[in-house]
Amino acid sequence: MNTRYDFAGETGRPIVYVRAVNVADLPQEMQEQAMGHETLYAVCSVEGERLALVRDRALAFVLARQNDMVPVTVH
Repeated sequence: MNTRYDFAGETGRPIVYVRAVNVADLPQEMQEQAMGHETLYAVCSVEGERLALVRDRALAFVLARQNDMVPVTVH
């Protein structure tokens, strides 16, 4: 049951997940930097590590692709 999977797929590029994050759920110092946004978008590794927070979903996808990653939406 300890099988390790390669999530890079056929492209050889790692998959990252893009999901909405409520600004109210972030630490206070991050909320202060949100510039009035109620929702930000996180780019996360398959292990769940948050790699980046950006202002909109489209920017999250662009950021992932510019860094040779394959973005996938998470609900």
